[in-house]
Amino acid sequence: MNLLIKSATIIDKSQPSLHLKKRDILIEKGLIQAIGVRIEAGKKTRVIELKNLHVSPGWFDSSVSFGEPGYEERETISNGLEVAASAGFTGIVLNTNTHPSPDTSGDIVFLKETGKGHSTSLYPMGTVSMGANGAELSEMYDMSLSGAVAFSDYKHALDNPNLLKLALLYTQNFDALVYSFPQDGQLSPKGQMHEGEVSMRLGLRGIPTLTEELRIARDLAILQYTGGKLHIPTISTASSVNLIAAAKKNGLDVSCSVAIHHLWFTDEVLDGFDSRYKTLPPLRGKKDSKALQKALAEGVIDFVTSDHCPLDVEEKRREFDQAAFGALGLEESFGVLNQIYGPEVASEILGRGRKRFGLAEAKLAAGQPAELTLFDPEAEYTLSRESLLSTSGNSMFLGIPLKGKAYGIIRGEKTSI
Repeated sequence: MNLLIKSATIIDKSQPSLHLKKRDILIEKGLIQAIGVRIEAGKKTRVIELKNLHVSPGWFDSSVSFGEPGYEERETISNGLEVAASAGFTGIVLNTNTHPSPDTSGDIVFLKETGKGHSTSLYPMGTVSMGANGAELSEMYDMSLSGAVAFSDYKHALDNPNLLKLALLYTQNFDALVYSFPQDGQLSPKGQMHEGEVSMRLGLRGIPTLTEELRIARDLAILQYTGGKLHIPTISTASSVNLIAAAKKNGLDVSCSVAIHHLWFTDEVLDGFDSRYKTLPPLRGKKDSKALQKALAEGVIDFVTSDHCPLDVEEKRREFDQAAFGALGLEESFGVLNQIYGPEVASEILGRGRKRFGLAEAKLAAGQPAELTLFDPEAEYTLSRESLLSTSGNSMFLGIPLKGKAYGIIRGEKTSI
């Protein structure tokens, strides 16, 4: 199917001659054939004309959870990829919190096959350890050959330092990326939220910033010793930013991400014991949130993630200390970032990350494969449970006015619009 996008404002700072210009974009057989002021539609060409249409290179998310296999009631891969496409993401990296955990090449093949045929590309991760139990290395090389783009035990911290050392050494043989979740659980047994004034007032066990910062310092020391490629997902404190910035200056191959909810909320929203705001890492204080916003804009934090984690209502509607950690994020991402940074910076941030996983960058240029996000940065709406496309409803942003909404995506010959 050929497509002609009409009168779209292009948002792409890497293309100075096109950035912020209104142009038509012709796509034939999945390739961008032409970008011009006025292009006439040929036969068998579908014309896309939308209100206040903006187009950018396709957005990418490095930490997305669905439920399949094992927890399909939370979200199937099929429905999750439809949610991602409607939210503007042309590619997502799938987390390993499934049952069973993907720790063999067969598991990776299953995930890739299940994700085929959708507008959004699915890139699976494999676990670092067998069963994500932190004891012995998984079949990392075989999984890499089958299409795993990185290795992560999701939010199970790699408590055994020797396991991380071995993983970083071993994966250098095939240039793979290792995730290490930044939390030392022994410093916060049964912790429920950020340790501070609010946790003391509510009488909830706290998770101090020290749990994250000590683990990052340890992991960076191991990385300096071994070499390799390390990714630290969803950092949440100002000191974590400083540690990673210093490591990068020293030449270590380390990257990090931040979740959208850590840019928007602070621990003050937990005054009502609402478990929708219960996440790991926990929501921190204002100083941390501001530091994270600044570091993301400056590139010290490499990329943002929705940290999308659908959960059953039964897992959230419990006493706060019994409720599960996690929140939705795909459908909220652009609206949040657009209000913090504006559409130009928000689109640039959402486009980051592919290179770190060895994936081709999305490029908005003639001759390139079409991988585009279409959106309206001025669209105003209030997210409701009824408007969510996700089959779970555990969003922090329900009832909050947002500005900026994706129309959908075009990737190759597939489109969600």
